[in-house]
Amino acid sequence: MRRQAIYISTNEEENMVLSVPIDEQGMLGEGSTTATGGAGAVSIDGSTDEPAGVDPLVSQSALTVAGMNIFAVNAGSNTVSMFSIDKADPTKLTLIGQPVEVPGEFPNTVAASMKNRLVCVGATGATAGVSCAHFDRKNGIGAMDAPRPFDLGQTTPPVGPTNTVSHVFFSEDESTLFTTVKGDPPANNTGFLAAFPVHPSCRGGTVGLQGVMSSPDDTLVLFGSTAIPGSTDIFVTDASFGATVLSIGTDMQATTKGRSAVDGQSATCWATISPASKTAFVTDVGVNRIVEMSIEDASILNEIDLSANGQPGMIDLTAVGQMIYALAPGNSGKEPTIVVVNAVTREMVQEKALGKMGATNRVQGLAALRV
Repeated sequence: MRRQAIYISTNEEENMVLSVPIDEQGMLGEGSTTATGGAGAVSIDGSTDEPAGVDPLVSQSALTVAGMNIFAVNAGSNTVSMFSIDKADPTKLTLIGQPVEVPGEFPNTVAASMKNRLVCVGATGATAGVSCAHFDRKNGIGAMDAPRPFDLGQTTPPVGPTNTVSHVFFSEDESTLFTTVKGDPPANNTGFLAAFPVHPSCRGGTVGLQGVMSSPDDTLVLFGSTAIPGSTDIFVTDASFGATVLSIGTDMQATTKGRSAVDGQSATCWATISPASKTAFVTDVGVNRIVEMSIEDASILNEIDLSANGQPGMIDLTAVGQMIYALAPGNSGKEPTIVVVNAVTREMVQEKALGKMGATNRVQGLAALRV
């Protein structure tokens, strides 16, 4: 049986990928670190004009897994790195080639498609947009194409978390590349979903240069997202209220199918779907709980209170088997930790501290190698 693992970006000046194995019961073991060859960076918190204390990349998917490869952004060096994953030991990563330059500033989110042999990176600095390149296991990532631009009027580093690129990801059938972009409600700036067609070919797909932008009803600050299995719908968080299910038409326009406000939220920003419960789970950096929601209409099903572990809240998360793995970035009194919750029993089953691996509150991203 192929072994499983989760991966996190340290996002330090010398960026590293933390690799943590998952055993047959879903518990986390001792991990290892691998240098990306690039540098991390930190956005500016618009409420304080200081470097962001947590969620430094204001994004979901700072790294992603496709096949037996992992891709990680390096926001401080404007590059993206590709690794191969060892089949016998998924914590053993090998950098393929050198980090490749991203023709944008402050790359903060990455998506990869095995079907199309494509990797696409979102950047949210002074030059913001999405760029793509082909990749292969032997030679790594090719040259990135010109950005599909977003006119955000940002700086490098960006001032956030609003008015920034949130998440790039592919549709379930990998025929569309999506990007969520946060609005800025005080500035009367509404966020949007960008959808770019992927054109297949025998040598690997290409992503269209012209996308369809839509701002679905009752959405403002679109953030973390996930394609809903067996559907063309997508589940998307919105930091201004909670989360929504969006239907994607044949014209690639998004419409609101269902939405729910999460009471008492600080900012609901990250999302995953559990294959065990067939429901979505969302996190909030300022409230220490995981909220379970329907993938049909985004209605709230359960709230899992995790306040007993003393963390201030959680950011990126992913689902493997019955387990949800959520990244608590910590604060001055708590080190970064992966919180493991059983999606079926809705109970916390493990806390895996990351401080000994060199993690600080700059950590970002959570990706998984699944059987």
